[in-house]
Amino acid sequence: MSETSAQRLRLAFMGTPDFAVPALLALAEAGHEIACVYSQPPRPAGRGHKPRPSPVHAAAAARGWPVRTPTSLRDPQAQAAFAALNLDAAVVAAYGLILPQAVLDAPRLGCLNIHASLLPRWRGAAPIQRAILAGDSETGVCIMRMEAGLDTGPVLLARRTPIGPDDTAQALHDRLAAIGAVAIVEALEGLVTGRLTPEPQSAHGITYAHKLSRDEARLDWRRPALELARQVRAFTPWPGAVFATPDGTRVKVLAADLVPETGGASGEVLDAALTVACGAGALRPTRLQRPGKAPAETAAFLRGFPIPAGTRLPLPEAGKDAEASSGAGT
Repeated sequence: MSETSAQRLRLAFMGTPDFAVPALLALAEAGHEIACVYSQPPRPAGRGHKPRPSPVHAAAAARGWPVRTPTSLRDPQAQAAFAALNLDAAVVAAYGLILPQAVLDAPRLGCLNIHASLLPRWRGAAPIQRAILAGDSETGVCIMRMEAGLDTGPVLLARRTPIGPDDTAQALHDRLAAIGAVAIVEALEGLVTGRLTPEPQSAHGITYAHKLSRDEARLDWRRPALELARQVRAFTPWPGAVFATPDGTRVKVLAADLVPETGGASGEVLDAALTVACGAGALRPTRLQRPGKAPAETAAFLRGFPIPAGTRLPLPEAGKDAEASSGAGT
């Protein structure tokens, strides 16, 4: 680090999924010492259900950094081992474990979190998807000094990015991961030099990004097509927006276009291109997948699995999927 070469920090990095990997690598590239990496324990994965290390664990191990995978940090021995690292700071990105106060207090400069929203909007587990579902025009990354509350700590730095009409959760995830990697390096430099001071979050505009569930993924054709299009984008790649055919086959919608109002009852297939009438407007899936098959463009999908015009697609039970378009604010 050119200007900050004298400010090489001893860090612990605490993260688990792909989102956190760019930040880990950026910190090392900036010249900081990675004293230890914490990640969730390996989970069974693949056909053999063999334990597989998380993306952060794998990235750290490949570079020879020590990795710890405790199931909890509430144990006094785990807390003592963390304190013994004699850290300048800990950087946390989608780690998945609660940090007790003893852990938060151990590093000299505290624990900094890379959070994928513009706090206080979308505190919680699924900020990327909830921003898309709610139709937000922009989102971003905040670097926050952690405290005991859920994403309530003061913010050192915020970086914004627009949410485009075609942005899926995957595309936005990748962009925010890259933004966060740059932002955490800048935030650490600013914290050390005094250029940045943590600012309390606003007490207004607080919303909570509740964890996604598979129950939200079902497309309810009674809702406006605009909301369903957001649902498709927000649930790509997981859990995937789905609808059922009359024979009970669950079809995953990977991409879809909005179509102006063309009449028809909610759930009615209007044409040979699989345009489906909605509560307002219509939705035309452009890429689909059924169980056990590869994803396919609509024309190819329909050749192997016809859904003719006039078909009435089943509607979910009323109210079952209302949460899919909600943001649960305060």
